[in-house]
Amino acid sequence: MKKVITYGTYDLLHYGHIRLLERAKALGDYLIVAVTSDDYDKSRGKINVKQSLIERVEAVRKTGLADEIIVEEYEGQKIDDIKKFDIDIFTVGSDWKGVFDYLSEYCEVVYLDRTEGISSSELRKSEYLINLGIVGDSSFLNRIEKEAKFVNGIVLSGICTNKCEKMSNAILKLPLVTDNYKTLLEHSDAVYIHSIPEEHYVQIKQALQMGKHVLCESPIAMSMVEWEELQKIAKQNNCILMDALRTAYSTAFCRLLLLAKTGKIGKVLSVDATCTSLRKIDKNQLSKSWNSISAWGPTALLPIFQLFGTEYKIKQIVSNFIDSNQTFDSFTKISFVYQNSVASLKVGMGLKSEGELIISGTKGYIYVPSPWWKTDYFEIRYENPSENKRYFYQLDGEGIRLELVTFAKSISSGKNLSSIDQEVSKAICKILEDFKNCEDMIII
Repeated sequence: MKKVITYGTYDLLHYGHIRLLERAKALGDYLIVAVTSDDYDKSRGKINVKQSLIERVEAVRKTGLADEIIVEEYEGQKIDDIKKFDIDIFTVGSDWKGVFDYLSEYCEVVYLDRTEGISSSELRKSEYLINLGIVGDSSFLNRIEKEAKFVNGIVLSGICTNKCEKMSNAILKLPLVTDNYKTLLEHSDAVYIHSIPEEHYVQIKQALQMGKHVLCESPIAMSMVEWEELQKIAKQNNCILMDALRTAYSTAFCRLLLLAKTGKIGKVLSVDATCTSLRKIDKNQLSKSWNSISAWGPTALLPIFQLFGTEYKIKQIVSNFIDSNQTFDSFTKISFVYQNSVASLKVGMGLKSEGELIISGTKGYIYVPSPWWKTDYFEIRYENPSENKRYFYQLDGEGIRLELVTFAKSISSGKNLSSIDQEVSKAICKILEDFKNCEDMIII
């Protein structure tokens, strides 16, 4: 019996896929179809896959062409599969011609011509496009413009800014460049907001009231009352309102949380997160700047709240301020005491420290080196060093791409698919409100 194997994502299965599978099946007597896993697709930079692994496997099964379906989960698996299943022919589309010639050492390699004029990428592009406006005065928006190019379903409609000098030539060539926020909203289906936190509430509220979806840099509000009001408006107008916290979309970060929650290091008793960066602070522009707790607090709070929840028993804030109004902190440390665990964070723009994340358990600990908030690597360490394990996950676009993909999917599905639970989003706003009110605070 001649065995044939082929590989693919099979997203939005179409006639071209079916024709390819028919020709692959005709090459032998038994066809094995390997469907790529979600994580493997992400590791290869394929972030625009619309369907889940289960949906894609089911679509292949329904064609009736596969005698067996397996899942491709890691680089190098093709050689393992060829040996394991005693494969005679490996085949893929001709757009991969030459790439898999190395497999000819193990079996015959056949490249099949693809059906002209149809592809999953084109199908994704042909779907409803979201006109996304970007808002703010930070050069960080240049990264949003760059990463949005990789996301099917999103096209940038323009920018609202007062700082054109900080923007790239690509941004300044967008269809609309304005300092009038309402004008941008009128030309957009959704907005990405990266203005100073004190402006978030008003800008989000205006967008939601005009029926626009919002992805806003966390925190989305500076008080619990504001947060609750915005959520209510979003629900009433059927709008998606999401925190933009790109760390939450890092594959490595998501994986380390999963390992911690499933007991890989025993019972988790402590989380310590540090985020610092030395920046030149213009004391004449403090009211128009992100202070340390706003800039880094949401990120540092993320692993604490996602692992331990938001129902802490005791909280203490220790801050050092550079202004007499006590609004701009150069450094802040927050300690939490839970029922059976503790956590702490350090954030600052006026000091430098090792930006690492340590999650401690009864059997071992997870160590994430600096800068942990955009990590592609972490370690699980035990008492016996020979048991230590390292994990590597490719990170493209610092998590921005996946964040934008999730936002687009949320809009198209009508369901908020954010990686940040609403309780976590709300708790982040509560911390910022307590900081502003100097609640549970010691000033040094």
